[in-house]
Amino acid sequence: MSAGLKVLAPGLHTTVQDLGRPGYQAIGVPVSGALDGISLRLANALAGNPPGTPTLEVLISGPAFEVTADTARVALAGTGSSLAIGAEKARIGTGQSVTLPHGEIVEVVVDRESACCYLAVEGGINVPPVLGSASTYVRAALGGLGGRALRRGDFVPLAAARATERAELRLASPMPATGDQPIRVVLGPQQEYFTDAAIVALLDAEFRISPSADRMGMRLDGPLLELRRGWDIVSDAIITGTIQVPGAGQPIVLLADHQTTGGYPKIATVISADLPVVGRRRPGDTLRFIAIGVEGAEELCRAEERRLADLVNALESVTQRPRIDLGSLYDGNLISGVVSGLD
Repeated sequence: MSAGLKVLAPGLHTTVQDLGRPGYQAIGVPVSGALDGISLRLANALAGNPPGTPTLEVLISGPAFEVTADTARVALAGTGSSLAIGAEKARIGTGQSVTLPHGEIVEVVVDRESACCYLAVEGGINVPPVLGSASTYVRAALGGLGGRALRRGDFVPLAAARATERAELRLASPMPATGDQPIRVVLGPQQEYFTDAAIVALLDAEFRISPSADRMGMRLDGPLLELRRGWDIVSDAIITGTIQVPGAGQPIVLLADHQTTGGYPKIATVISADLPVVGRRRPGDTLRFIAIGVEGAEELCRAEERRLADLVNALESVTQRPRIDLGSLYDGNLISGVVSGLD
């Protein structure tokens, strides 16, 4: 069998993603790509890949795989997640690579405080690019593995049949939790369509992510945002992070698989530095917004890129510890030597 990962359990929504396919929105094709581009690039750095190498994006609940390559180096990035390896479920935390032998079972465990994480494999996921990207856009059955989320029994092909001989890598410090971080936005471009009270509510109230949330967007429950000039506008361009408000007054934060144009007024846009933070939230989590200017948003974007570069440059080498072979221990009949501690 070719090198790959056999899907034993698919997880809730596991797809192949990279950094997206920019340049095709004019013909109606979204950029797609990772919800949390920071974690995707970190996972690739840990696995020894270029930043945009195709990975597996894991949402809400994780998949399980059997390794069919000779060896496979994998790395998981994203807060609140870990790898459970083998029958003994030995845990490898997020932010460290590990090399797995042929036949090994690995499960991605996503904790309740996290929505998504990224599993990178050295060499990458070997699927054909569509319009220059391996990213999966499920609504159009585009890219990835057959244009859809993974299913039980799928075979995920890998580009490398064997991991390179080198030390494993890990983050020098864990990624900080961002669950309480306020989300920074730039107001507009149709700010004038909303009442002053709606702007105040957006910036002062707490919103909760409704169950109506996916890779296209998050509908938010909270105060209704009142429009003063009606909700039906001439459709114009949508970008990732746009917060549009339909006639019902409930805001929707548009994410990686958003439509390319929309006819609802847009009250604000999430800054690019905070898009990964939004991508890590899950239904039931809360969001608070604060407004900043365009120049501040651009500086925060540059600062986030510098922070990512510092994290990658500070990766530490670590020797993979040999795992306990429980089968050999049981075969050695060591249990017969146990005596009572009461003697």
